[in-house]
Amino acid sequence: MVKKMCCIGAGYVGGPTMAVMALKCPDIEVVVVDVSGPRIDAWNGDHLPIFEPGLDEVVKARRGKNLFFAADVERHVADADIVFVSVNTPTKTRGLGAGKAADLAYWESAARMIAGASRSGNKVVVEKSTVPVRTAEAVEKILVHNAHGVEFQVLSNPEFMAEGTAVADLLRPDRVLIGGRDAAAVQTLKDVYLRWVPVERIITTNLWSAELSKLAANAFLAQRVSSVNAISALCEATGADVTEVARVVGEDPRIGGRFLDAGVGFGGSCLQKDTLSLVYACECGGLPEAAGY
Repeated sequence: MVKKMCCIGAGYVGGPTMAVMALKCPDIEVVVVDVSGPRIDAWNGDHLPIFEPGLDEVVKARRGKNLFFAADVERHVADADIVFVSVNTPTKTRGLGAGKAADLAYWESAARMIAGASRSGNKVVVEKSTVPVRTAEAVEKILVHNAHGVEFQVLSNPEFMAEGTAVADLLRPDRVLIGGRDAAAVQTLKDVYLRWVPVERIITTNLWSAELSKLAANAFLAQRVSSVNAISALCEATGADVTEVARVVGEDPRIGGRFLDAGVGFGGSCLQKDTLSLVYACECGGLPEAAGY
């Protein structure tokens, strides 16, 4: 039975995700930890470090009861049954894969810290950050090599929140994805989500499928925006109205109307970063045609 969950990283993903989990699991202690003292102070204060509609109410409803924000990272990681890792994974700026591959330095540092702080029992480590495919394999090696008699199980549980609707997305997700190799560990996390998510919306896959699905989803969204922007250029050349064309195309149930608004490009760091990560994965896998596409 899960008694305590801890999330490393009090950023845009970690903070809201754990706040909603605390709201829906009042019998579980939920702690969000971060090495940034000012960020933790903000989460504990009157002005949260990020703004999302409804987030302030959720945090205030559970903070100090079963939701806590702390800078004592190792102590809370050591006590937790489930450790979520939601650290930054920026695009590498130098070395192999620069400009495309994700920089996993923060993730690797977190894995070493988890292994060093954990002294007994079993622990489930959950990838919340968007990571390249097979990152879990590297994480497992770090955990095992630095373990002190603790058995670790690594799961992938990518987020599918959108800016501006994060709390609503967490309260009523269209799907929750859990990937893992250990059935018991997968069920442990699934049981947490079953507190408020219908079972038919919880998808379980193997570890690699879960890691890849997040990247693929963002790449598909980027492709949709790029496609309608190309059609927009054709509309300008022919006298057609791209808004009208997009509406007609979107009425096809096989296509749908979302992400068909033409503009100067697709925004947000995730779509670009995750698409480039997918390109790099294809190149490393000897798939130049897929990378080019």
